[in-house]
Amino acid sequence: MIKNVQDIVTLHNGVKMPQLGFGVFKVEGGSQTVESVKKALEVGYRAIDTAAVYKNEEGVGQAIRESGIPREDLFITSKVWNSDQGYESTLKAYEESLKRLGLEYLDLYLIHWPVKGKFNDTWRALEKLYKDGKVRSIGVSNFHVHHLEDLFANSELKPVIDQVELHPRLSHQELRDFCQKHEIKVEAWGPLGQGKLIEEPTLKHIADKHGKTTAQVLIRWHLQHDIVVIPKSVTPSRIEENAQVFDFELSLDEMNQIDSLNLNERFGADPDNFNF
Repeated sequence: MIKNVQDIVTLHNGVKMPQLGFGVFKVEGGSQTVESVKKALEVGYRAIDTAAVYKNEEGVGQAIRESGIPREDLFITSKVWNSDQGYESTLKAYEESLKRLGLEYLDLYLIHWPVKGKFNDTWRALEKLYKDGKVRSIGVSNFHVHHLEDLFANSELKPVIDQVELHPRLSHQELRDFCQKHEIKVEAWGPLGQGKLIEEPTLKHIADKHGKTTAQVLIRWHLQHDIVVIPKSVTPSRIEENAQVFDFELSLDEMNQIDSLNLNERFGADPDNFNF
């Protein structure tokens, strides 16, 4: 079990990644991104997760430069957007992300969504980037088990990560079991249920018992399930608070109570039925 915000998990290709990172989904480009990421780095986060479609890669890059933290101490993730999927277009999209970030390489590059008829060609491009030493690790986002099986049948390399919407209302046990069997780490986006779980009575009761917030309990639940987790916030106090999850532990009974909240309920799009 990790003990602080910079503790790592080892991906199946040997690359080490912080288990608790900072996400910038829906963080406005420009100063909001710069200030949020700088605050996260100041608090101790070393993993930052962005994407081409978030339109804030430039701000992430600026925050990294202004932080003065050596590049090799950071773990930066970005993602290829759906309209850029395909072999050649993905190779180009990667270079454009690097340029916006002002970086020479990424630590992790993901296929953002499983675009039907395209994600296998996109994956071939990611394999090339990886083999050419341009990216340290490659993975996917929003892939169901059947998408992963399709990918396995048409690829040389396995993803190191599957980043999916995951929280106690959508706990993805089948996907987590499948990924564990294939040594793929599961990473949670929207771990706080996009704010919709903050008032959940079971979580509030457990939080009160520990003198913590429901957000901290939610993050802790993910960590104790060995899930990589990337909460986001633009509020400095919350950015700090979300990293303060190492001075308490959820009991087995509390973990079970939170597990029992699962309803297979999504707050985001279904990877089998999206139109963007």
